[in-house]
Amino acid sequence: MTNSSSSALLHRLVQLSQTLKVKLSKTPYNPPEGSPNVSIKSTLQDLLPNPNISEADFRTHIKDFVLCCASLASALNSSTEHLSWIPNSLSFTALSALEDFAKAYCNSSNVKDSIKIGELELDLRFLESDKRLVIELMPEVLPLFKDKIKESAIDESDDGDGISAASAKAPVAYAIIAAYQFRWIVTQVDCFILGKLCPLVVPCALTALDHWSQEVKGQGMISFIHLGKIVNAADFGSYVDVILDACCQNVASDDEIWHYVVEMSVLLVTSTQRNNPRSQWFERLLNEMLNHLERQPRNKQRRTAWLTHIEPLFNILGLLLLAHFRRLFPLFFKWMHADDDETVLLVLERTKTILRVTWIRNSPLIERFVDELITLYKEAALKVNREAIRSLVLQILTLIQHSNGSHFDATWKKYKDDPDLISLSGRFNSI
Repeated sequence: MTNSSSSALLHRLVQLSQTLKVKLSKTPYNPPEGSPNVSIKSTLQDLLPNPNISEADFRTHIKDFVLCCASLASALNSSTEHLSWIPNSLSFTALSALEDFAKAYCNSSNVKDSIKIGELELDLRFLESDKRLVIELMPEVLPLFKDKIKESAIDESDDGDGISAASAKAPVAYAIIAAYQFRWIVTQVDCFILGKLCPLVVPCALTALDHWSQEVKGQGMISFIHLGKIVNAADFGSYVDVILDACCQNVASDDEIWHYVVEMSVLLVTSTQRNNPRSQWFERLLNEMLNHLERQPRNKQRRTAWLTHIEPLFNILGLLLLAHFRRLFPLFFKWMHADDDETVLLVLERTKTILRVTWIRNSPLIERFVDELITLYKEAALKVNREAIRSLVLQILTLIQHSNGSHFDATWKKYKDDPDLISLSGRFNSI
């Protein structure tokens, strides 16, 4: 790095940092009730360099600047009280500052053309400047995130209340911030190169999933969801079984992050086991989820999250779903008559999928299916989404008729003269 290039870049870093420092200092902050001795604001301020920094520590100052910006930017879609004090305007200022510095950095002679991950060398020259800077720093910052998260993790050797013992070692607030920083850094990389970074990203994400804090877990789950959407299954390498085991272990997570658990688990098991529908992981994961749904069938938050994300798993299992009918359909029959239209529409869509991929024949469930669907068709008269509900009921009845005509015919005879089913009579009374 030439002296002139170094001086200009250093000057730009100081300028941008001072702007953030001023805005940070003017932002009101009160530590959360559970963390009176922790000041996240002071921690972020300490990451920003002073005007008299030297070139000797330039690399460290760049890393700290990026970490501060990552924290401020991650507050935009944060639900944690540790970042809720950050206004959107400050988050956008941080994003702008990071983009500004990344362009200056990538136009300087200090930028790296590649980084080495194990034995693999990654070419960074064709990436956008902000992604290039973030990826270049990953080998340095991801191990820091992992260590910070582990500081307040439960030590299995601790006696008594593991959470209290873990919190006494290090305030969980720092693990939460590290998890948000980690999630933000990972989700900035939305191209194929992310797969090559799995040896760095996966261990940190697994550490987050293993933490007792639901907030830390949630950020790890979002990171895995991002990975599952971007990388190829082969990029997970030897981590596949460890990742899927972590998914199963986390099915017991709290309501506020259960939608992440389901989305993450379905995405990862279907992407890594797509060619093996008989994989033990499908069986184990589906059973774990059904265990929790059976214990809380009236929990709308859990059932809608599950019904929203489970379809890809159903499509891959296909006929193997027959083995799960005895557990699936008692839940479905309850949910068909739920008070909220969202649940009803979702369960009808998933029922349609199951019938399509299994094409059930000679099942004792046929009569129960027709009875429940006819009851729902009548109930729909009082629902806001009655047309959509009735349309799906009709589609499912038609599927049943086509796949199991004789059983359907026998059951339909009970309803063919029902005056409340005139609109269905024309379709089915001719049978």
